[in-house]
Formats: sequence, C-alpha cells, structure tokens
Amino acid sequence: MADTAPRKLIVEVCNAKNLMPKDGQGTASAYAIVDFDGQRRRTKTKFRDLNPQWDEKLEFLVHDLESMAEEILEINLYNDKKTGKRSTFLGKVKIAGNAFAKIGSETLVYYPLEKRSVFSQIKGEIGLKVYYVDESPPPPPEAEQKPEAAAPDGAASGEEKPPENPKTEEEKKEAESKTEEKKEEEKKEEEKPKEEPKPEEKSEAPAESTAKPPDAAAKSPAPASASPAEGQNPPLAQAEKAKHRDGEKTVIGNQHSLTGSDLELHSLANDRNRGGYDLVARMPFLYVRIAKAKRAKNESNHPIYAKLVIGTHSVKTKTQTGKDWDQVFAFEKESLNSSSLEVSVWNEEKGENDATTEDCLGTVSFDLQEVPKRIPPDSPLAPQWYSLESEKSPENDVMLAVWIGTQADEAFQEAWQSDSGGLIPETRSKVYLSPKLWYLRLMVIQTQDLQLGLGSEAKQKGNAPAELYVKAQLGAQVFKTARTHIGLSPSSAGSGNPTWNEDLVFVAAEPFEPFLVVSVEDVTNGQSIGQTKIHMGSIERRNDDRTDPKSRWFNLSGDENKPYAGRIHVKVCLEGGYHVLDEAAHVTSDVRAAAKQLAKPPIGLLEVGIRGATNLLPVKTKDGTRGTTDAYVVAKYGPKWIRTRTILDRFNPRWNEQYTWDVYDPCTVLTIGVFDNGRYKRDESGKQVKDRDLRIGKIRIRLSTLDMNRVYVNSYALTVLLPSGAKKMGEIELAVRFSCPSWISVIQAYTTPMLPRMHYVRPLGPAQQDILRHTAMRIVTARLTRSEPPLGQEVVQFMLDTDTHVWSVRRSKANWFRVITFLSRTATLVRWIHGIRTWAHPPTTVLVHLLLVAIVLCPHLVLPTVFMYAFLILALRFRYRGRVVFNMDPRLSCVDAVAADELDEEFDGFPTTRPPEIVRIRYDRLRALAGRAQTLLGDVAAQGERFEALVNWRDPRATGIFVVFCLLASFVFYVVPFKVFVLGSGFYYFRHPRFRDDMPSVPVNFFRRLPPMSDQIL
Repeated sequence: MADTAPRKLIVEVCNAKNLMPKDGQGTASAYAIVDFDGQRRRTKTKFRDLNPQWDEKLEFLVHDLESMAEEILEINLYNDKKTGKRSTFLGKVKIAGNAFAKIGSETLVYYPLEKRSVFSQIKGEIGLKVYYVDESPPPPPEAEQKPEAAAPDGAASGEEKPPENPKTEEEKKEAESKTEEKKEEEKKEEEKPKEEPKPEEKSEAPAESTAKPPDAAAKSPAPASASPAEGQNPPLAQAEKAKHRDGEKTVIGNQHSLTGSDLELHSLANDRNRGGYDLVARMPFLYVRIAKAKRAKNESNHPIYAKLVIGTHSVKTKTQTGKDWDQVFAFEKESLNSSSLEVSVWNEEKGENDATTEDCLGTVSFDLQEVPKRIPPDSPLAPQWYSLESEKSPENDVMLAVWIGTQADEAFQEAWQSDSGGLIPETRSKVYLSPKLWYLRLMVIQTQDLQLGLGSEAKQKGNAPAELYVKAQLGAQVFKTARTHIGLSPSSAGSGNPTWNEDLVFVAAEPFEPFLVVSVEDVTNGQSIGQTKIHMGSIERRNDDRTDPKSRWFNLSGDENKPYAGRIHVKVCLEGGYHVLDEAAHVTSDVRAAAKQLAKPPIGLLEVGIRGATNLLPVKTKDGTRGTTDAYVVAKYGPKWIRTRTILDRFNPRWNEQYTWDVYDPCTVLTIGVFDNGRYKRDESGKQVKDRDLRIGKIRIRLSTLDMNRVYVNSYALTVLLPSGAKKMGEIELAVRFSCPSWISVIQAYTTPMLPRMHYVRPLGPAQQDILRHTAMRIVTARLTRSEPPLGQEVVQFMLDTDTHVWSVRRSKANWFRVITFLSRTATLVRWIHGIRTWAHPPTTVLVHLLLVAIVLCPHLVLPTVFMYAFLILALRFRYRGRVVFNMDPRLSCVDAVAADELDEEFDGFPTTRPPEIVRIRYDRLRALAGRAQTLLGDVAAQGERFEALVNWRDPRATGIFVVFCLLASFVFYVVPFKVFVLGSGFYYFRHPRFRDDMPSVPVNFFRRLPPMSDQIL
C-alpha cells in the first residue's frame, strides 16, 4: 500500500548522442540511473554505442504534490564495465520539478551532459521526455454504496467488502516487490541525520502564519499543544521525514490535478507568507468581525443591519433578512479619534407609502484600551455572544469579535478597510499574471490545384498572369507572404502550383485563439480563392531546432458554389524554445523560454517592501474645492504584476505591503510605478466612472546592482514627464532585498547566454523582433485590462514602455550624450598621452620612458603587470562604490535641457495630430539634425576610403610612394631588431617639444592627401 500516490512521474529515456568513449576501444556501453524523491531506477545497458537508443519509460511516485516543483530529477550516465571495476562516469543532467509537463504536452528535449567535477571529460547530450500523470482515486463499489444509503447515520460503514478483482493477486505481488525496493531505499535515507529538515521548519513556521486567505485558517496545522489531531497533518518537513522513515501511506482527500498555472498561483498565494512582513512596518488595525444577531422575538421577516461607530467613523453592514452577516471591518488605529467602539443593531420596517422606519434593537460598547491583541501565528479570535443594551427591546444578542492586529492578519485582505474606501474592488490589492506567450511559426510551402476561376475581369485581360499571396490571421494579427505570379489557361478555370517557402511568425497567448485562418488571395481581382482553418489544439510544439515540424496538407474551401478550391502545403508549430519579449529590451525582467520543459530552477528570491510615499502633489480636485491624491503602487517583475491597495485622499500614504518574486537571472530589472486611482468612483446610478489613472512616477531597480542578502531601505524621487516639463511628484520609500542561497548559481548565470538557445541558433530579424515585441505588448495590455478589477491600459503601457520606439528629440540627446560620455574616457587618455609627449610634467614623462624600456626589454611581463594594476585599482575602488540603489536620473534623461515644443512633439501621437504649421517647423528641425548626422557619416566614410586608396591605385603617385616605402621598410626591418624599432619609435614619439615641429607630421599630411569617394557623389 505504500506505493500508492495521486500522481506519477514518467521519465522516458529516449537516446543519447556523441558520448565520450570511455572503454579504451573508442566506444562506450552506456546505461542511465535516474533518481527522484528517494527513488532510483536504471535502464538497460547499450553495449559499444556512442549514440545509444533506449526508449524506456521509468515511473516514479510523487508523494507530495505541493513540493513537486521543488524536487530535483537527476539522471546519471555511466559506462558499464563487466570486469568488476567501478563504472565510468559519462555525464549527468539535473531537471527542476517546475519543468515537468503534464501528459499530453510533453516533448522530446535534448539536455547537454554536465560534468561532475572540473576535471571530468564529458561531452554529448541526452534526449528525455518528462511528464506527470494524475491518477484519480477509484470510485467506491456499488455494493458498498447501497448499504450506506439504506442505513441511517452511516451505520453501514462496516458492511461486507465487495468481491476482490481477479487481478488483485498480481497487483499485490507487484506492490510487494515495489515496497521491498522502497524499503531498501528508505533504509539508506534513514542513515542521514534526522535534524536536516529542522531549519526549514523554523524558517517556514513564521512565514505560514503571516498572511493567509480567510479560509486557510481552518486548513493550517494547529500548534503542538492545541489538539492531538495535529499528528495527522504535520508540517511539510515533518511529513516528508515521516514518509521516508515509516513508509506509511498518506491519505489525501478531494485533490484535483494541478497544472503548471495552478502551481504558480499557489506560490503566488504564499508570497506574503514567505516574506514574513520583515521589510515593512507593522500597521495596527482594529478588527471587528460581525457574525450574526439573535432577536428575542423570532420574527425574521424584517431586515436588520449592524452599525459600528468609533468617534467620527461610522459604517454599516449589509442589510440581511434571516441571514448571517459574517463581515470583517478593519480600522486604521492611527486614524481613530475615539477610545470606545459602539456596535448597535437596527431593525428596518416598511410602513405606509413605502416609508422605512428604523428601530434600534440594542447597543454594546467596547473600550479600545482593553481590546486584546492578536499577532499571527495566533489562531483567529472566536466570535462571542454579547447582550445588546436596550430599554425598548431587551434580550437581543449579537455575535462578534474585536481584536487589534496588523496588516499581516489573514482577515485583512477580505475586510472592509477604512483607509481604502471600504469594500471597493478597484481599491483592493491584487496580484495579476501576464498571459503565457508563444511564438507561432507558419511556413507556407506551396499550393496545388488552385481553382482560380475566370471572371469578367480575367476574361478582359486575356492570359494575364494572376498575382497571388497567402494571408494568415490569428486573432487580430494578420501577416502576408510575398506575391507570386501564376499563368491562366483560357481553356480551363486555371490551375498552378505556386511556391513560397516563407515563414510567418505570430504571437500566441494562452488560452489560444480557436483557429489559425490561412487564405490564398488574388491581387488581380481582390478576391479570396479559398481558405482553411487550422485548429490551435492540433498544432504541435517544439523546443529546439533538432526536430522539424511535420508538413501538412489542408484543403482550401471557397464560397458555397466552390466547396473545394485547392489545397495548401504548410508547416506549423508553436516555438517553445524562444522567450517572447513583451517589454522594452533594456528593461527586461524575464528571459525564460516559453516551454516548461526548458525551465530552470530559480537562483534567488526578490523581496520588495512598499512602505509608503511622502509629499505627494495633488493631481486632481475633490468636490471642486481642494486637491487630492488617491495613490496606489504597481510593481512588475517577470510575468507577475502586483498592485497595492489605494489609500484615499492622502499625500503621505502608508501601504506597508510586502511581495516576493522568484529570480531566474540577476541581470534583470524591477519596475515600480505610482499612480492616482481614477476608476473607483461611481455616479448616482451606481455605474463606474471610467476615468484614466494618472501617472505620478516610476522607478527601476536593476538586480545586478544589488548586494546579495542585504536590505536596501531608501526613498526614491518620483519624477513624471509632462508636456510642460519634468515635475517632481513626491518620494516613495521602498525596502528591497535580493537573497540568494548560492554564490555559484549566480556566477554561473553570468556565464550563460542571456536568451534561450533558439534566439542564437535560429535568430529573428531585428525588424521582425520589434514587430513581435509590440504585438506581445498589445496582447498583454488587452488581457490585463480585461481582469477584474482591471489594470488600466495606460498603467500597463507606462510600465512596459511601449513608446520607446517613437522619435523623441530628448531621447536622442540623451543617447548622444551617453556616447560622448563614453568617448570622453578615451579623450582623457589621449590628453594624458599628449601631456606626456609635451613634457607638461617632466617626472611623469621620465617614468613613462623607463616604463617603455621595461616593456621592450621584458615583454613577457606586460600582460601580468596590466592585470595586476587592474586588480589593484578595482579593489581600491570597491571601498568607494555606490551604497544607494541607482534610480532613474533626470540629468541623464535630459529633461531639463529640452524645449517645450520638443516635449510636445514627444507626447504627440502617431500619426501626428498637430496643425500643419507646427509639423513643418518640426520637420525642418529634424532635417537640420539629419544634416549633421549626414556630414558625420560622410567624414567617417572618407577616412575608410583613404585607407583603400593606398592599395587600389586611385592616386598612382600616392600608391607608388607607398610601394617604395614598403620596399625600403622591408630592408630596414631585416637589419634592425624589432625591439630597437619599438624603443626608437617610443623615444621619438615622446621627444621633447624643443625637437618637435608645430606643423602636422609627414604621415598625417600624406594620409590627408589620399583621395576619398566624396567627389563622385551627386
């Protein structure tokens, strides 16, 4: 019984390629050993084969569904030696659990074999298919269900068992053999120290108790002293140790199959638990849970509601008739202006003319100084009955609970919040996920049997060739192939086999569009010859270029009169080996491939504590009298977006919310933006007022500039660019920590390519990649705006920088000054050398002469000395490195050195909406800038053409002089040693100004007289 589990992991070991020969005869006898979760399986040995083919399926049991993503599957290849010696290592592969695919979506993936140590000689790759299968529990037999239905109160639980299946004996034998294997494996694991899981228990214990969903309190395990039932649901680390120690069967009820998105959403739900709210301040809140009321008279036909009053704060529950309220109210303690809480229950009665009269059933008061405090992991406070004090209607009770907690309380997320307007969906904190994006590649090969049809226009043109192209459409994306010509026959309707062999690449988002529509169009008459629909579910997926997608024929259908219009030959596949770029290239936050099989384990954890903002400026008016700001924060890293709650009508809001992200690459960027909420308001009829959310500011933090395992608590200026210029809107206070358990994984990340393998093996063109990037941005924007509550289109576009491709004079200036800043280092070096050769500082010039002599006499010491100097200089600069996280720089962005008209041009849409006069002025300015760039390009081209003029005899005299010089130089260098030449040239270059002429040197004069090609341009 110990081998039963709700999920099985299938590892299909297919083949290996180009293995290292290890048997001394140029071959290898390879076999694979696969380890997963304490279970080990072995394949057969393929003798004397460097490209073995196994095609074996190995099954493993997954005991814990939640921890499967954290498990590691390890495959080791060995050379089988029958002589009794130790097997030789051929390589290994480690696959993280989050890369396992569900059955049906598995693909063959080739993994390069890794070394076991630095000195291992390993090469080759192994092809694997790894997927999991969820096994549903068998339904109870009918013979067992009938007595249970007949017997009351479940008295038939001990009835007869149904007759055994005839295969049970065989299954028992298999189970016994498996349990014996497992016991042997568990005996080996028992030798490990039992105290290894304890650090995990200690680290997870405070995390599990910070912020859970409202219904998670009943599912979480109670403390050890709470009840004896705790042993049935031990913590994760204890449960795993118990499985390995006892081998007992764990019963898991009401479990459903978890797909990849389910696992990802589960990790998102536990983000708050992992953070533990250690980066933000704990905000005290007064919590009031109103459960229900009990009236003395059992008259439930009148609706009742509860009213809470704390000083000037007053709020009511829902009006219910015969139902419980079960509502939680959270009041920010700092904003309370009274020391007592008053809870009253009111009865509503409708009289004549639909007039509503309210009657108080009683009141109960609480002194806030005596309210108990609750800090997780304390269990939730149980509601109690309180008698309502009333002279008119005594003996009425209300069930409620009052406590003081923090924002880490599990009831905070679903509670009515005083600082965010109550239960308004648009002001609540939310976590969003970008859709999973794929590249869809459609290769149009050819068409056959096209029924072109001779219409009236074609008859008039006679035998004019038809001009055809193929159009493919996926959702709103439309791409076309090049046009090709096909001849028409006057005696028939027309036929031909045009060939294209073109690739059309789309961006597909899960869940996919139902069909990919492919049609053949005729340009001559502007009509469609026929079309076909390819179901997205039938399209195969590939992870690399080693497997070529299968070509398929599809029939083309025309209108009702032409059900068959020919057929088309295509190749179509979903490319899982690419990363779909959905944000600007310079601020990318995720570089993982689309295929789950290519996923790598995270190297670290990014924790961000959004503390608050200070000195925010008003961005709108309230009631037309005073300015106000309803601020919230949006942070984006990878596919995960977070949105804090909206703090209404405050210029110094305090959020104190903490979020976490898994980090897969340290050279990525975290983007944080602050906005003013304009979507939560409603008109008199209750409809939402669709106002735009206004920008307050944005900052970016590059993870590679952060020290590991260090907390950065800083305030960052929020600067927004407006048509009137740059404006500082306030400051935001953040706490950031990038924690990484292993230095080796981070260093290894710096040595790996930035993008997945397919971007280098089969790269996309720059123009095509730019089109696909903006298509992906539009898809992400459309999906997030359809969420509930929606993330505004202007918010997503501002976070993704969708307008970076638009022309801007300010950005052009900023990029130009960046180039000048880089070249200024070279200019500084040139000025230093010029100072030496002009003897501006004689001691330095003498030292340089001595250094030149040392380099010429001891050239083997040049590189060691250079690297030693670089080490010493960089080591000294480490003390003076920046201690503050770099933020967006207004000076570098040239926001102060730009005119108002240039800013107005940057904010203008595409195409322009400005008057023709303004457009003409901007065009003339652009022509002036382009003229300067044109002159610069011409000068650079002229220098290169002068070098070419030395060898192509365009100037016979100059080339002749150069030929004679080369002949004389060859005789000189045959006689003069090279060291003497270098030493003499150096002394001549650094000679004293007394021996130097003010006019240009002879080589410079000769080079400037060489003819460029500028005189041949019209």
